Amino acid sequence: MKGSVPYWARLSACLLLFPALAHADDYLITLKDNQFAPKELVVPAGRRIKITVKNQDPTPAEFESSDLDREKVVTGNSAITVFIGPLDAGRYAYFDDFHRNTTTGAIIAK
Repeated sequence: MKGSVPYWARLSACLLLFPALAHADDYLITLKDNQFAPKELVVPAGRRIKITVKNQDPTPAEFESSDLDREKVVTGNSAITVFIGPLDAGRYAYFDDFHRNTTTGAIIAK
């Protein structure tokens, strides 16, 4: 299209305007047999975090955390991305809202 701005130029401009989006430490949390692994994820305090939540079960789950103010459904056999932080040092609980009593975990920022 004549006169349109290329995608890469728009993305670069966004990263300049929002530098926190430019870099985040990558982590993986898996969900299998209605259990999160790792049960406790240790991350550095003061850093932006990108978490991929991979649901290996055929049924949907919900990555939810009141501590982190996040709530996102992950359908069966798929993955989602959740950005958090930078976090202060501490413990941040999360759970699968569909199996709240049995499927829990925590992110520990040190």
